[in-house]
Amino acid sequence: MFGFKKIALPTKEQALPGRANEIRTAASHFVNHHALKGPYPDGFEKAVFGFGCFWGAEKAFWSLAGVYVTAVGYAGGMTPNPTYEEVCSGRTGHNEVVLVVYDPKTVSYEQLLKTFWEGHDPTQGMRQGNDIGTQYRSGIYTFSSAQKQAAEASKAMYENELKAKRYGAITTEIIDAPEFYFAEDYHQQYLAKNPFGYCGHGGTGVSCPIGTGAKLTQGASA
Repeated sequence: MFGFKKIALPTKEQALPGRANEIRTAASHFVNHHALKGPYPDGFEKAVFGFGCFWGAEKAFWSLAGVYVTAVGYAGGMTPNPTYEEVCSGRTGHNEVVLVVYDPKTVSYEQLLKTFWEGHDPTQGMRQGNDIGTQYRSGIYTFSSAQKQAAEASKAMYENELKAKRYGAITTEIIDAPEFYFAEDYHQQYLAKNPFGYCGHGGTGVSCPIGTGAKLTQGASA
């Protein structure tokens, strides 16, 4: 997880070619044993977030009530079916992300957003703490217009809270969900398999007001 300092996204010409076949990943979730790639229950929804090393990002979600399964992977780049080493080279454009499959009747997307915002410092650009590189950028990858509106509104709301505490502007990218590539099997639920493994996550200590009575303004932008 250490030592990679690529802080500029590659051009299409610079991107690695990748491969046609998927890389090997785990069949089931190490913690709850649900199938990692589905099929998922009817009515469940997907969310994808990136906020630093994906080991800690995934751990932030898998114990939430209503979350069916989580998986780590790569998204937002140009290289098809990349390996971890290729992503860390800075030549794929991918971000380390976590896929969250959840029951919207039990846990709302806004609650997932709150976990996301409070789990990291979204003002750091191409880094998170000591982890520096394009694969550690803050990102929300949305599957519907409703998710995008909620993400944009929560960004504006949280940015106001951060500015009051003298933080800079939020650098989080919010885009339509690109293709998600499952990471290698040993990365899946890494911190459950290795409880004392590296986790560089640390939030700002600033609470995101979602869920405290503050209402999102649909269609708001930051």
